[in-house]
Amino acid sequence: MRRGLGRCHLLDSVEAGLCFILNVWLMNRRCILIGSLILAVFLPHLLAVEKGYQTVTIIDVQQKARTRVLYYLVNTPITEDDPFYQVAVQLRDTVWVGEFNPRHADDPLPESWKARATLQARFEKHAMFVKRSDGGELQLTILKHMPANKYH
Repeated sequence: MRRGLGRCHLLDSVEAGLCFILNVWLMNRRCILIGSLILAVFLPHLLAVEKGYQTVTIIDVQQKARTRVLYYLVNTPITEDDPFYQVAVQLRDTVWVGEFNPRHADDPLPESWKARATLQARFEKHAMFVKRSDGGELQLTILKHMPANKYH
């Protein structure tokens, strides 16, 4: 027997009917509350859709370098330059600026990455994944995005 329903049969018929209705109402409230909690937890996962690749146009590619201190020799810093690439692409009315750090200093970007070239890219929260010609992906860290008319 369910909790609470066992005491209803000891009352007279009117009170027993009222007791049954209140117990059913409380059970429905619990079911609605539990159902709402489950829906709130799983709804974002149910609505999440993997964003596919979209065609973007390269606006600008720049090779830059960061100077990194390797060690100090009698108060003199010994440094090394770490190259990276800054790539700006346009998707509809938005320009996305991303940074690519090659594994090795002499690794070049793909030759097809020139201004006005089109690529396939997909975007996540802080990363842009650009499809390479061999089917692989290059991950760029998104530095900023802005309306296309604000990009210099």
